[in-house]
Amino acid sequence: MLPLTGHTPKPLLQVAGTPLIAYHLAGLAEAGCSQVVVNISYLGRQIEDYCGDGSRWGIHIQYSRETEPLETAGGIQQALPLLGDAPFAVVNGDVWIDYPLQRLLAWELKPRELARLLMVDNPPQHPQGDFCLNDEGYVTKRPENAMGYTYAGLGVFCPEFFSGVAAGKLPLRPLLDAAIAEGRLGAEHYSGDWEDVGTPRRLAELDARILASRRR
Repeated sequence: MLPLTGHTPKPLLQVAGTPLIAYHLAGLAEAGCSQVVVNISYLGRQIEDYCGDGSRWGIHIQYSRETEPLETAGGIQQALPLLGDAPFAVVNGDVWIDYPLQRLLAWELKPRELARLLMVDNPPQHPQGDFCLNDEGYVTKRPENAMGYTYAGLGVFCPEFFSGVAAGKLPLRPLLDAAIAEGRLGAEHYSGDWEDVGTPRRLAELDARILASRRR
């Protein structure tokens, strides 16, 4: 995302005049969520200054401050003491989606599920996707050369999903693969509008698309 992220963290990049993270916080508040934990690292002070205590959205924000970027699983592991013992929703701060977050918060995990992911259709930059789904709604590995779905960066996780994870930097994928191997990772497919804002061009195209849709 350089040069944009040279001075602005990705969650504060704007789409149609609003930072990405603000869409998520507003959606969570509208869905009835009152407590949010925000992981911050690179240029994290800007995020903290913008979001404050969350009162502008009617929510309460706590911050899990990473002295170095811990990636998704490492960041969640560090934040576990703030998240409690019940399953919790995870929303990546650098994606845009029109999925209604009240549906995400209403998910109830099946007894055998450690987590459930939101999957979307594959974008052009990731044509084969990440995983497949079986008829029972569980995630399976994507066979080589097969078409799957892409993880949208939204999901619901049990704290148990992160049990045994040592403190430090860790991506989410190894934990997802372990849960798949145990048959304990569920998913829901969503065919609506989603964008992984990974390049300045994709951000500009998304911005233009949303502005155009609002003018119709």
